[in-house]
Amino acid sequence: MPTNEKEYNGYLFDQLSLIEDVEEVAKAENAENTLRILEVKKRQIERKLYQQPPLTTEAK
Repeated sequence: MPTNEKEYNGYLFDQLSLIEDVEEVAKAENAENTLRILEVKKRQIERKLYQQPPLTTEAK
């Protein structure tokens, strides 16, 4: 489990990179069903990554 938001975001960026790699293969093979699922997963990850307000708040 990530210890802080920066580490968690790093994991999310790694997941996005994996999805992009798989998308390239799916496009080359015209795997439309796979591309649809990957698009859904990509939106789910981006929703976590770019949520407002962030997962944690800075202590003042």
